[in-house]
Amino acid sequence: MKYVFLVCDDEQLSPSMEEIAADPAHRAYAAELDRRGAGRGGARLRPVADATTVRVRGGETLVSDGPFAETKDFVGGIDIVDCADLDEAIALAALHPYASRGCVEVRPVWE
Repeated sequence: MKYVFLVCDDEQLSPSMEEIAADPAHRAYAAELDRRGAGRGGARLRPVADATTVRVRGGETLVSDGPFAETKDFVGGIDIVDCADLDEAIALAALHPYASRGCVEVRPVWE
């Protein structure tokens, strides 16, 4: 079953792509995904300042800059994994470096 990990952290503390690439914890996490054959993709997201929120109310499209919620935590990236069950997905999410500094929300994918 496929799961998406929503990787959340405080945007002000988010490391650069170079720091992530050099981080042993991130490299170990990526190696574990590879070892299990669980990785199915992922992406780091641009900062919240680059977000656009779209809502339709009464047939009118409303567009606003930024996210809906005012919060320090933001979804900074996603990982898509293929796991046997939720227990395996939770175990992999617990290995993600951001699980120990922010949070990793695990969501099953409709298929």
